[in-house]
Order: sequence, then structure tokens, then C-alpha cells
Amino acid sequence: MKKTISILVPTYNEEENVEALAEAVIDVFHKDLAGYAYELVFIDNDSTDGTRKKLRAVCAGDPCVKAIFNAKNFGQFNSPYYGLQQTTGDCVILLCADFQDPVELIPQFVKEWEAGYKIVIGKKTTSRENKGMYFLRSIYYKMIKKMSEVEQIEHFTGFGLYDREFIEVLRSLHDPTPFLRGIVAELGWKRKEIPYEQQKRRAGKTKNNFYRLYDAAMLSFTSYTKIGLRLATFIGFLVAGISILIAVFYIVIKLTNWDKYSMGMASIAVGLFFLGAVQLIFIGLIGEYILSMNQRIMNRPLVIEEERINFETSSPKRDEEAGETKERESRKTERETEK
Repeated sequence: MKKTISILVPTYNEEENVEALAEAVIDVFHKDLAGYAYELVFIDNDSTDGTRKKLRAVCAGDPCVKAIFNAKNFGQFNSPYYGLQQTTGDCVILLCADFQDPVELIPQFVKEWEAGYKIVIGKKTTSRENKGMYFLRSIYYKMIKKMSEVEQIEHFTGFGLYDREFIEVLRSLHDPTPFLRGIVAELGWKRKEIPYEQQKRRAGKTKNNFYRLYDAAMLSFTSYTKIGLRLATFIGFLVAGISILIAVFYIVIKLTNWDKYSMGMASIAVGLFFLGAVQLIFIGLIGEYILSMNQRIMNRPLVIEEERINFETSSPKRDEEAGETKERESRKTERETEK
């Protein structure tokens, strides 16, 4: 059976890149992966420019190119995670639409997959982006790696190949707030890491502003570390202890120098610090429970679709499977007739 490789490309306002990327990916399959069938899936996160118009044109020219249009922008993590689950290939390669992930690595990913690795990822070793931003990212990755209870992969953006078995694992998680980078490190099989240099955007402007970067950092922080909640608890105990020591100190000073020191505002300040510390302790404890409950009871859909294009078209893989099924049913009917 001819294996099918799915390529998933999340998009948001990438009208200047989608046509060129589709052409580049298809060209790689024609030149280097001619023995494989392909499925190129774009999932658009409610673009406000001409991205969807360009995608319709690309899909009209090739039935193996498919598109999912989200009803609204569901965020930079939900959309690709959902898209991975909609592919039908024997493996899926996730890459950005802006050419920062080198298309030329696709054949190398497939080669390592055929060698037995179920997960093959690209890991940035250098980058042509802003040096200051790359430095800050490096610090962030090291901090998360030290604070996290599970392994974290430095300079990993999600760019990589994932076997169908791993995609089924993602499907079974039912995670309403997925963080793919952490899931790959935590639940993935033994992986192969391919170093690469991150390229500059081919065209357009980056959609990552301070809010988006902060959102990504906080999702990673809250998903794989407890230090935020624990820090509140520890600081609460620390401040409570200091408040008690200050209270004892003032009491001793007052008893030994009754006429020189008046309790006045000092006692009120100590009381306020102590009550604030107690509140921090209990906020930390309540936060632990909320975190645990939140992970279990939230079951929102990852994405609401507005439209699908070319998904009704049979892929080469499904055609072969359908032919085999029809042949098996025919043989079964013949045996029953002979009996």
C-alpha cells in the first residue's frame, strides 16, 4: 500500500505565503518523495486578509490540498492541535506558513520516520530572527526546564513529524487547553531531533505580539509547573513567620521599655501583615484545588468549523483501503454462495 504523508499548515493572515508554501511542499513530494501520496491541509484561524481566497484557489487546483476554515480565532494552540486530528495520513508533518520552518527538512523527517522513529522534531540551534528575542526565548526555555516536573524541549516550536499512533494519543486526551510542545515531551515516544536554523519570514509581519507571547509562556507555565501556586503558599508562610517575629520583638521592646514605646500603629501594621499572610496561604491552597479541578471538568471544543474544502475527495490511501475492503466482501459473498 502506498503510504500517505499529511502536511498540516496553520494560517492566520498569511495571504502572501500560502500559495508559495503549497507550491514548495508539492514540489518536494514530486522531486524527493515521489513514492508517497500526500495530503496538504491548511487550517485557517479566521484570517481577516485574503488568505482564504488564496486557499480556495489552491484547493481548486489540486484535490490533495484541503482547507479548514475556523468560525473564529481559537488561538495559536487549539487550531493546529485540532488540525492534526483531522488529517488522514500515516504520519503528519506540522510546519508554519511563513517559511521559518525549512520545507527542505521534510524528506529527512520522512527518512527518520521510516527508520523507526514515531516522532521526529526540528530543534532550533540558531535563528535569523531578532537576536534579542532569541536570547529571551533561550532564558525562558531554561527557566521552564528547571521548574517543570516533566521534560521540556528547548527551542522546539512544534515543527516536526508525528506518526499516526501519536495522533491517536492526542485524540484520546480530550484536552481543552492543549500545549503540544509539552505533550510531545511528556507523552511522546522516543524521538529524533533534527537541528536547523530558523529562517526569516518570507513575507508579511509576525503575528506574535507581547500578549501572544505572554499567553504562550503562561500556558506552558501553568500546564507543567506548580511553582506559581506553591510560591504563593511559601511566601504566605514566610510573611506569617516574619510577622510573628516582629510581633514578639515589639512585645519584648514594649515590656522592657514601657514608657518609651507606644504600641500604636505598629500593632495594627503587624496585624495587617499577618492577616495578609494567612490570606496568601489559603489562596495558594485553594489554587491547588482549582488547578486540579480545572484540568478535569473543562470540556470545551477545541475549534468550531465554518467550512471544509476537498475533504469529501477520496485520498489515494482511502481508495486503496476501499478497494481492499470491496475485494474482501466479494470473496466472502462467493464463499457463502458456494456453501
